[in-house]
Formats: sequence, structure tokens, C-alpha cells
Amino acid sequence: MWTRSFWIAELVRLWTTRTVIWLSGVRRAGKTTLCQSLPDIEYFDCELPRQRRAMDDPEAFLASLKGKRVILDEVHRLRNPSELLKIAADHFPTVHIIATGSSTLGATRKFRDALTGRKAELWLTPAMSADSQAFHVEDLSRRLYRGGLPPFLLASRLPEGDYQEWMDSYWAKDIQELFRLERRQSFLHFVELLLAASGGIFEATRYSRACEVSRPTITNYLSILETTFVAHVVRPFSTGKTAEIVAAPKVYGFDTGFVCYYRGWVSPRTDDMGLLWEHYVLNELHARLRTRRVNYWRDKQGHEVDFVLDRRGHPPIAIECKWSERDFDPAVAKAFSARYPSAELFVVAQDVERTHQKGYGALKVSFVGLEALIRTLEASDVRVN
Repeated sequence: MWTRSFWIAELVRLWTTRTVIWLSGVRRAGKTTLCQSLPDIEYFDCELPRQRRAMDDPEAFLASLKGKRVILDEVHRLRNPSELLKIAADHFPTVHIIATGSSTLGATRKFRDALTGRKAELWLTPAMSADSQAFHVEDLSRRLYRGGLPPFLLASRLPEGDYQEWMDSYWAKDIQELFRLERRQSFLHFVELLLAASGGIFEATRYSRACEVSRPTITNYLSILETTFVAHVVRPFSTGKTAEIVAAPKVYGFDTGFVCYYRGWVSPRTDDMGLLWEHYVLNELHARLRTRRVNYWRDKQGHEVDFVLDRRGHPPIAIECKWSERDFDPAVAKAFSARYPSAELFVVAQDVERTHQKGYGALKVSFVGLEALIRTLEASDVRVN
């Protein structure tokens, strides 16, 4: 058993702010194992009919748990999960609950109350850097090619068959349980195409033709993938300048392992590393800053900044992701800086051992490793949610 100290500390901290925590994340991200690693907990698996029946009377169930820490795993399997959590938050202040699920609370028909103001939320991402250390995975290329779901990352050999098994389970247990979609083949084909094109500009019409569904259906599919954390929509950053492209988002798949699987990448190649590193950096921003509010920037000349953090009342932060700092093209930073001269500019690369600055005329760019970038953002109290 490994200890994911970062996430445990987050759960303990959140319990000091609310008695109900909603722990979300994709299937097999490790939510159950994380919860079971907490000391002195009462664990309930809501997939078991016997345990669901015990919760048919929420008041009696909660009264039997006064003063305890309680895990309600896969809570969406309950008939009315939000009712139980609302009663717990309002009437049982000594019962501390973590409820787990695979989507954003309140975004599906199963949840009649989003518990606004009554809960804290934590999104368990695929393995970030601290998790890889906890799992004793020191080879970054292994994390990039296997992905960040613990069973896949820690498998003794590449678990190719498990990727499709995961997708089948995702359809049966998440999509059907929460959204009751029809046209299984069209939806799963869309997911496969999206993962294969991960990190690119999203054009709904192209997917509509390939999946033989309408454009509004594709938009609905994407919304469901975003709700269940299988896709991340990175929208363009703009202040309305006419030279900027402001409409089309970029879409990233949730995990580098699945991106590699659907692209047919099975072993490390230098040409693959830049894209996978970009995904890994995004995952770290999600995990450490606890937000999905990350943008990108592109102008009509094709200059593109990978990620932009838009801070209200402060200059934006531009982040370029490069496998090696030698790959950096200052033309991109110059184009962004020309429109946002007060912006802070960072290049994050895996081969930067010590933070340093380079000057390109009047332009100053900071070169940082991933941990140094995150610490800088945390020190600046960058929270864009």
C-alpha cells in the first residue's frame, strides 16, 4: 500500500472547512484506495444492495454514525444521493463524510441538489509528480506512456487490453448510470477520435461526420466528457483583440496512457515527448492549483501559447511547455508579449535543473522545471477558479 500524502493532506484540510467532501475523478484513479488509506473510517460501498438498503432511512443511518468519519463510495448508485448528503450537512455536524463519484456533483439527473455551500470538493486527477514518487516510479517516460491511473502505471507489463476494458466500464457504469445515452457506438467512437487528437483544436463538425450524429449531439457528448473528467476543454484567452482567434477551444484527453493507446504509441520516442509533456504539465496544474480554469492563446499568424492563467486584477501568466528548453522559439513569446506587455512568461521543460532567465531584447522569459513552476504559482497565490 502506497501513501498519497498530497491528497490525504487535502482531504484532512477540507474536513476542517466542511463536514461533507465530494471526491470526484475518473474510474480507477484511486478514489477508493485513497479513502481506505485514511485512519479510523467507516467504509460503505454503495454498489452493494445490502449497504444501499441501510441508507433507505438517511436519518437513522446518520444517527448511527455520530462522531465518525464515513466513506460513501460510488454514492451515485443511491436512489437519491443528494438527499442523504444534504441531511448530513444540515443536521449531523459530527458525521464527517467523503462521498465519491465519477462526475461533477449536480451535473447529472441523479443529483437533485448540488449542495451549494454545504460541501467541499476535491478532484483526484491521474497521478501527478508527488504520486509518482509515492508509487516509486522514477522513470518519467513510463508515467507518460502508461498514464496516471495507478493500476496501469504500476502494472508489470503494458496493460493494453485494460484500456478497452476501462472504456467499456466507463460506458456501462458512468454514462448509462448517470446520463442514459443511446448510440453506444457513436459515443465511444467519438471518445476514441478525441483521445487520438488530444491537444488539438476542436471542430465539432469533423466529429459529427465521422460519428454519424448531429453537431449538437457532439457538443452534448463533449459536455458529458468534461463533466466526467475524461476530457478537458481549454478555451482561448483573449481580451477581444482582432488579431486573436477567440472561438475554437482545444481539447485534451484526461490521461496520457489513453492518448498513447489510441494513437498507437507503445514505446518512448523523442517526437512524442513534447505533446505528452504538455499533457503532464496540464495535469499538474489541475492537481496543484485545484482548477480547470486554464486557457491557451493563439493569433491569426499561428503563434500559440500552450497555457495562459488569467488572474483577475493581475497580468496573465503565459506557460510554454517544452520537452527540452532548446526547443523554445522566442517568436511565440514575443507575439504574446506584444499584446500583453505586462504578462509573466515561463518556459517549463523537464531538463531545466535550475530556474533562470533569458533575455530576447526587452523580453524576459523564465525557464523553470515543473516543480519550480508550481511553487512559483502557489507562492503568487494563483487560483483561477
